[in-house]
Amino acid sequence: MSPRKLFFSPVSIEEVPPRPPSPPKKPSPTICGSNYPLSIAFIVVNEFCERFSYYGMEAVLILYFLYFLHWNEDTSTSIYHAFSSLCYFTPILGAAIADSWLGKFKVLSLIGLSLIALGTGGIKPCVAAFGGDQFEEKHAEERTRYFSVFYLSINAGSLISTFITPMLRGDVQCFGEDCYALAFGVPGLLMVIALVVFAMGSKIYNKPPPEGNIVAQVFKCIWFAISNRFKNRSGDIPKRQHWLDWAAEKYPKQLIMDVKALTRVLFLYIPLPMFWALLDQQGSRWTLQAIRMNRNLGFFVLQPDQMQVLNPFLVLIFIPLFDFVIYRLVSKCGINFSSLRKMAVGMILACLAFAVAAAVEIKINEMAPAQSGPQEVFLQVLNLADDEVKVTVVGNENNSLLIESIKSFQKTPHYSKLHLKTKSQDFHFHLKYHNLSLYTEHSVQEKNWYSLVIREDGNSISSMMVKDTESKTTNGMTTVRFVNTLHKDVNISLSTDTSLNVGEDYGVSAYRTVQRGEYPAVHCRTEDKNFSLNLGLLDFGAAYLFVITNNTNQGLQAWKIEDIPANKMSIAWQLPQYALVTAGEVMFSVTGLEFSYSQAPSSMKSVLQAAWLLTIAVGNIIVLVVAQFSGLVQWAEFILFSCLLLVICLIFSIMGYYYVPVKTEDMRGPADKHIPHIQGNMIKLETKKTKL
Repeated sequence: MSPRKLFFSPVSIEEVPPRPPSPPKKPSPTICGSNYPLSIAFIVVNEFCERFSYYGMEAVLILYFLYFLHWNEDTSTSIYHAFSSLCYFTPILGAAIADSWLGKFKVLSLIGLSLIALGTGGIKPCVAAFGGDQFEEKHAEERTRYFSVFYLSINAGSLISTFITPMLRGDVQCFGEDCYALAFGVPGLLMVIALVVFAMGSKIYNKPPPEGNIVAQVFKCIWFAISNRFKNRSGDIPKRQHWLDWAAEKYPKQLIMDVKALTRVLFLYIPLPMFWALLDQQGSRWTLQAIRMNRNLGFFVLQPDQMQVLNPFLVLIFIPLFDFVIYRLVSKCGINFSSLRKMAVGMILACLAFAVAAAVEIKINEMAPAQSGPQEVFLQVLNLADDEVKVTVVGNENNSLLIESIKSFQKTPHYSKLHLKTKSQDFHFHLKYHNLSLYTEHSVQEKNWYSLVIREDGNSISSMMVKDTESKTTNGMTTVRFVNTLHKDVNISLSTDTSLNVGEDYGVSAYRTVQRGEYPAVHCRTEDKNFSLNLGLLDFGAAYLFVITNNTNQGLQAWKIEDIPANKMSIAWQLPQYALVTAGEVMFSVTGLEFSYSQAPSSMKSVLQAAWLLTIAVGNIIVLVVAQFSGLVQWAEFILFSCLLLVICLIFSIMGYYYVPVKTEDMRGPADKHIPHIQGNMIKLETKKTKL
């Protein structure tokens, strides 16, 4: 209905002939005779496809930054959340265009789906409110259920996409690497389908017309009220009930009432970004945590970014569980479980989720190899000679730093930590082999890992120092390298697209990333011979060293050493934190979505929806700032977020206690309210769109 004021005037039956009845409005088609408009089916399917596209692309984004662009974890996290923040910031622009000029339908179809980069700002503030516009006021209960169905469609799209796109990335190889092109291309195709489905329902949509530049009106109204109050700050001028009442000299009463309702809700939105700061880390910090865990579930092997599928999967379970079981049980117990109380409980559950994530992170660190600090190195000794060698490492002051007896082809269980006097230092090595004593010298630099390789050299032995990985982590990837003891170069084919050459006479290859799995027969060849090597299981997060030897009795074979042990902690330990944060999301996000619509003035529903999404943008900025500047270890960062949200929850609870929800009839002007006709011979009330 137009925001123009409606007035009622008494009219005599004898004086004014009765008006011809206006043609009845053609009822909108419904779904199977229910009170649900058929148009929402197109909206929900469109949202499913659009969310499939968005979440499918977002699921693989953090690993694209980490593995393909080779950014570090903090930079990857920062760029990920900067992108997410931009996606949730643009709805402010989209809402202004929707409410002011084009209307929600045109923004969705022309801007949102045609220009994905900026289009998410056109889609997000409009699609939920546009679905709500399809319902009449008398079907408020069905409209409330629609928001749950709408959220189900979001998570159904997210569920399927976060399961499929990581498989397209990890299980399909493009040019010898993960196929990010396919992982991004399929979500792009779904956006085309979303456009087609949405356009199909064009003729049956209820399309409320745009109501002018409402965003500009709101800001002008607020500015005029503040400036007018400042000009009339004299004590002789009577005070007004509300500070926005100072805009009454210039702006209509209905607009002032709408702005009052808007500012009341926006004030309540101030604490909300912290919740989103926690929730949105599922795609960044929690995925980075997953790559350092064992993803073999026995019956299925997960990709690290596939763990995010738990969130939409649990949402699909929790929404009906909460709506039809938990909330009804709470209501029967006589507890007034209001929208704001649900949101506060959702915050508490998110706090608990991050406390659990911190505990999991601490346990992962306990199982991981130690990290070297300043003026420290780690050293392991590999004895490839045919007999035992005694190794003594001597420092600059002729003090013994390490004394070990290493048997032939003995697997060293761990690295030994050595302390340096400076950032780089020369170590002297005393090697005793049979009756021979040899002295050699090698340079090392701090914060590195080294392998001292001892090999036969005629009747004697010699040694070489090999620098291992830059840090004792493989970012969850499986890596291998080879030492070739043969007198000929060896070409090794690890897969159809991956091969490497290892030089003769103890040549050492670089580390090469491979897929996790069994490698019972890896094809190898020299210039005059083909053979196969059994590498066994190459597990998650491990770095392996294979020494190719020619044993007289067993022929050519590979001696296997774990430079970095495989991930030991099962990824199933992330299930509790996902369950807690998803339960918190259902109580916070679904409730907040419906609360925002119910509290929004009719002319500003998309603006308030965009403001809700803006809180998500601010939450992502919080993560960006913490990731770049906190300098905390990961478990401490999780505890920080948990504690911050707990404090914010307390503040939000106090604010919510004093908030009085606005009823729908209170937001309508006097003329919008239904006034029954008075039956009789004297007069009746007739609606007129006229001013006094």
